[in-house]
Amino acid sequence: MSQITNDWLKPLEPEFKKEYYRELFYKVKDEYSKYPVYPNADDIFNAFHLTPFSKVKVVVIGQDPYHEPGQAHGLSFSVKPGIDIPPSLVNIYKELHDDVGIKIPNNGYLEKWAKEGVLLLNTILTVRAHQAMSHSSFGWQKFTDAAIKALNEENRPIVFMLWGKPAGQKEPMLTNPNHLILKAPHPSPLSAYRGFFGCKHFSKANEFLVTHGEKPINWQIEDI
Repeated sequence: MSQITNDWLKPLEPEFKKEYYRELFYKVKDEYSKYPVYPNADDIFNAFHLTPFSKVKVVVIGQDPYHEPGQAHGLSFSVKPGIDIPPSLVNIYKELHDDVGIKIPNNGYLEKWAKEGVLLLNTILTVRAHQAMSHSSFGWQKFTDAAIKALNEENRPIVFMLWGKPAGQKEPMLTNPNHLILKAPHPSPLSAYRGFFGCKHFSKANEFLVTHGEKPINWQIEDI
């Protein structure tokens, strides 16, 4: 696993010294030695590498990485260039188009969002090929919960987008009144029509950021 070296290191460094993380590290290392695991080991912490702690404006919480070849690269909902746009991201783009008028792009590569200050955080950071949630018992949630709690303690305005039940379960951690919590059903085809479409989270996030003196997110992903 590539090391976290930017300003995320300060809030997360205590986790690296805990027993659960030591066990997690060896479980993950063993999995990579025996099975195809996604994302690539060097991409596990990409959400933290690409969106420094001090730059986080919006947090989008996913569950675990895509589990088919070539998809996952360490950012929730995002896929590498050249990979078909997954159904949930198709629906995210539909809502973005209806909400803020973006042109729907021809790819699902969300690195631009990460660099704009959108932390695209899965709660579980690795997965065995073709087996969704296969690393759900490894302890990743303790680590990513520590990241969420550290952001909650920041007094600058941050928007948390909680889509679906697993993400919604993080709400009790978010106790700081300086932040905005936006909840909706998951954007998957199974649930998007139950309230994700029409939630207007993207315009609400930008309105909140502008109101608090922050630059809004440019949600437009360019065609490749």
